[in-house]
Parts: sequence; structure tokens; C-alpha cells
Amino acid sequence: MRYFIYNTTNSCNNKSSLEITENAESVAARYPVRLSDYYAGLIRVPDDPIWKQCIPDARELEDADQSPDPLEEETLSPVPGLIHRYPDRVVLLVSNRCPVYCRFCMRKRLVGSGDAPMTEAALQKALEYIAAHSAIHDVILSGGDPLMLDDASLSRILTGLRKIAHVAIIRIGTRVPVTLPARITSDLCSLLKKFHPLYVNTHFNHPAEITADSTAACALLADAGIPLGNQTVLLKGVNDSVEIMRDLMIGLLSIRVKPYYLHQMDLVRGTSHFRTSVRAGLEILRGLRGHISGMAVPQYVIDLPGGKGKVAILPDDFQVEGSILTIRTYTGELVTYQDITDLQE
Repeated sequence: MRYFIYNTTNSCNNKSSLEITENAESVAARYPVRLSDYYAGLIRVPDDPIWKQCIPDARELEDADQSPDPLEEETLSPVPGLIHRYPDRVVLLVSNRCPVYCRFCMRKRLVGSGDAPMTEAALQKALEYIAAHSAIHDVILSGGDPLMLDDASLSRILTGLRKIAHVAIIRIGTRVPVTLPARITSDLCSLLKKFHPLYVNTHFNHPAEITADSTAACALLADAGIPLGNQTVLLKGVNDSVEIMRDLMIGLLSIRVKPYYLHQMDLVRGTSHFRTSVRAGLEILRGLRGHISGMAVPQYVIDLPGGKGKVAILPDDFQVEGSILTIRTYTGELVTYQDITDLQE
């Protein structure tokens, strides 16, 4: 696979060697850039929705006051490479690699920190931890992108998990069907189907990402009996309109992918220019409910700072005082959340 960076002065259809712009270079020095040929080929014009998701922006350096790890994943990591936030599930960071470095990544602090997968020693410690905690029924493979591992490595990890009796469900979080659909092969699907019940949640953010190639990749997974869900991030200037979100959600159902979550943009350093207000997200949700199939309406969620967990937000389902929202967590705890005002949008 070849990676390259676009120069904004060049045609977006030019697949020759391209140089990074001066403004983007300073951003890339802090937050590296990686772009697969396939995903780059979806760019039609500079600053279109695909461009915005993968090309450096000077605004990434303007929010140093935000935390690099607002969800406190590192605090919630009892052993390296494992995050244990909820009682019954854990996240296993099995890969550092991605086909594309998304500019809005929730783990932006780790992007470019190396391509090495989880070491065998770290994997064994994680498996021992999971085996020692019988309340863990659900393991989510994440990273990086788990499907950037080779088939043999994936098989080793999945086999290790299936040896633990109390692990009932395995999930894989991946953007590969969107950014590198050629990785989804018949051999990979034959491997994955051996470990049912296994679920795949992918990550489409815009209708332009639903192509013949990504459709074929999802079909291979679905035909292997793997339920497919989708987690979309609400991104300013990319998908923050009712019309775009309707097209995306209906399009996902048409390729056998169930809309699962619509995420409010996390409060991650380097991503504030992508944030909308929560009110904007609720207006989009209102524009979906009743206008498209209920199957196509995702849960609108906020992953609260401080590792408090995801909370689903419905219209008028919280308390508001000025720009402060008071939200009840899954444990009943009341947590305040600083929204942005419409004047800042």
C-alpha cells in the first residue's frame, strides 16, 4: 500500500508524488499524516468532506488548552493496551496502524507513535487480566485499526479470547471498510466467522464514503454472518446537516450496515474545529426521527470527560443552564458538560 500527502495547489486527481504544503507541514510535525491511495481517490476538490477528514489543518494547533486524553483512557488502563471503563467490557488496543490518520481521531495523542502491533507479552498480560475478571463478557478490539493486522495475528488474538469462557461477545472497531476496503477479503471473512458471536462496527461519516468498493467489503462481512454496525462522528463542515445525515444513514442500511452511534465530537486536543454544539446534534436527530426508518436512526451519544462513559442524548432529555448541560451517567451520577454557544459556531 502506498501513502502520500496532497499539495493543495495540485489537482486532486493527480496520483503522482505530492508534497505537503508549508502550513500543513507544521501540523504534520505534531500530528502525522497518512493517507491510503483509495481514500485519497475519494477527494474531489480541496476542502471537500473527505479532504477535511484526512488533510492537516492549521486549526489543529490552536486548542492546546484541551486534554490529549479527556476520556482518561490511560488512567483506566490496568495493564498496557487494555482499557477497562465499564464493569462488563474492555477495549483491547491490538494495533497502532491505520490506513488513514483521521484528523478528528479520539486517540490523536497516539497517532504516529509507531506501527508495531501489541507485543506478545502485552497480549498475554491482557488475556490474563480478562481471564481473571469474570464480569467481563464483551471485548472490543480497537487501536489503531485491528484489521491492519495480518490474518495470522488476528487469529492468535481471537483464539486467545475464545479460550476465556466468560467472554461471550467479541467486537471489532474498524474503519478499514471505509478507508482500505481491499483489506476485506474472502480469507479474512472465513477467519472471522470461526469466532462467532463476533460483531464489526465500522465508521462511515459521509455518503461519499459509500462506494462500490466499500459496499463490496461490507457485503463480504455480512455474507459471513457478521452483524455490521456503524459509528458516525458529528463533524462540523463534514456531515453537520440533516440532509447529509439522512443520506448517510439510509445509505448505510442499503449496504446492510446498521447505524449505531452518532458521536458528539470528543473534547480531544487538536480537534476543536470539528466540534458542533450539542443543540446542533439534537436538531439533526430531530430531523431524522420520523423522517426516515427508525432502523436508520442512531443513538446520539456524548462520551463524557473524566472516563464517565457514553450517555445517549435525546431532545430535551437533560438540564440546561446557559452553556452548561447537566447529564446523568449510566451509574446515576450527575455530570456537568460545557457546551459551546451558537455564536461560536
